[in-house]
Amino acid sequence: MTLDLLTTHYNYYAVVLLLGIGLYTVIESRNLVKKVIGMNVFQTGIFLFFITLAYRAGGNPPVVTEGAGPYVSLLPHVLILTAIVVGVSLTAVALALVVRVYSEYGTLDEHTLEELYHD
Repeated sequence: MTLDLLTTHYNYYAVVLLLGIGLYTVIESRNLVKKVIGMNVFQTGIFLFFITLAYRAGGNPPVVTEGAGPYVSLLPHVLILTAIVVGVSLTAVALALVVRVYSEYGTLDEHTLEELYHD
């Protein structure tokens, strides 16, 4: 039972891997562009997690017919679609800010920017 549970829920391994890679990149990287990429990887892990939770074995689309059985909720899918749009917008704004920071200071290194700010 335990081995079957571990081998059939591989989506959760992908979620943990994406969240871990994204979080590590955001925390450990000194480059601002790499931080934005790490944020996107982390966000993709969140999306996969919610879509995985919304899965229902044997579920049918929510079209009422006779004997259709269990229905799948569309709400998680709609929320993730909205989150993807917001995420793309956030990425565009973040990259625009990164371009502005580079044009102003000539560097994308976080520690160098902190030193420039405190001087």
